[in-house]
Amino acid sequence: MDITVHRPGELTAADRAAWTALQSKAHLNGSPELANPFLSPEFTLAMGQARRGVHIGVVREGGEPAAFFPFQRSITGVGRAIGLGLSDCQGLVHRPGYLWDARELLRACGLVVWEFDHLAGGQEPFEAGASGTFPSPVMDLDQGFDAYLDQLHERASKFARRTLAKERRLVRDHGPVRYVHDERDPEVLATLMGWKSAQYRRTGRSDRFAHPWISQLVHRLFHTRSDSFAGILSVLYAADVPVAAHFGLRTERVLVNWFPAYDPAYGRYSPGMTMHLHMAEAAAADGIAYLDLGRGQKAYKDSLKTRELAVSEGWVALRHPVAFGHRAHRAPVRALRNTVVSRPELFEPADKLLKRLGKIRSLGRE
Repeated sequence: MDITVHRPGELTAADRAAWTALQSKAHLNGSPELANPFLSPEFTLAMGQARRGVHIGVVREGGEPAAFFPFQRSITGVGRAIGLGLSDCQGLVHRPGYLWDARELLRACGLVVWEFDHLAGGQEPFEAGASGTFPSPVMDLDQGFDAYLDQLHERASKFARRTLAKERRLVRDHGPVRYVHDERDPEVLATLMGWKSAQYRRTGRSDRFAHPWISQLVHRLFHTRSDSFAGILSVLYAADVPVAAHFGLRTERVLVNWFPAYDPAYGRYSPGMTMHLHMAEAAAADGIAYLDLGRGQKAYKDSLKTRELAVSEGWVALRHPVAFGHRAHRAPVRALRNTVVSRPELFEPADKLLKRLGKIRSLGRE
C-alpha cells in the first residue's frame, strides 16, 4: 500500500478534489454511505481546526488517490474516528471495489488501535473488529417528497394525520407558519444551541455545547459552503418567531440530522415533527436522496423513517500493549451502555433518573 499521512492543512487542492469526486460518485457506484457529510474533507478540515491530532491517510494506486482515511491520533498511537462520539458516519472513503488490509493501514498511519462508533456499511476490513452493529434510520427522498409522504401515510397514518393537525392548530393559535430551509442568521443558530443545551440539561445528559470546541466547530461548519458541502440551519417560524430548528450537514445527495431542538413553550404542537416534514420536502426538492436520522432509538425517528442503515462500533488493533490497555479500558463502558440502551426494562428507569437529576440541577441553578 502506497500511503502518505498528512495534516489537514497539508492536503493538496487536487487531493481534496479527488476526495470530493469519490463522494459525488458514491451513489452511482453502489456505496451511498460514502457520500455522508461526516466523511467529507470539509468536516475533517473543520475538525482539524477544532482539535489536535487530526490526520488524513491518502492511499494511492498508480500515483492516483484510491482512498482517504481521516483519523485522530494521540502521541501513544491511539487512534479514533474523526469526531468519535459526535459524528454519525465513519470509515475510509475509497474507489469502488477497493479492498485494504486494516492492520497494514494502521501501521502506515502510526496507529496501534483505531476506535469507531458509527462505522459505515461496506467497510469489511474494519468490520472484523466490530463489537456490535446498530440500526441508523433514514428518510428516503430520492423518489420525491410525495412518494415519501405516501409511504408515511401507509406505515404511520395516525402519526402523519396528528402531525398535520398540530401544525394547523399552531397556525390557528399563533399565526402563519413559515419554514426556512437554509437560514443564514447566526442569531437563530445561537437560539438553537441554547434550546439544545437546555434540553441536554433538562434530560440529564451531558451538554455538548458546554465544550467550547464543539460550539466553535458548529459555527465554523455553519459558514462552510460549496456545491458539494454545506452546514444547513433549518428553522420553523410561527408568526416570525422561531419555534423549532435544526443544524445539520449536507453533501450533494445526503443530509444528516445532527442538532434538532424546539422551544418547549410550543411543545404541545410538536413543532420538531412539523419541521422535519418541511425539511424532508425541501431536501427532496434540492436533490437529496435521503435524510440520515442517525443511530439511536427515538420515537420520532421510528415515526419518520422509511428504512434503516447499519452502523458498527468497535476497534481494529495491532498486537501492542497500548492497544490492549485501550480496549481493556473502553470495552466495559461500551458494553454497559449498549446493554442499558437495548433493554427497555433498564433504559426506561435510567432515563427517568437522568431526567429527575436534570430537573434537580435546573432548580439548583434557579
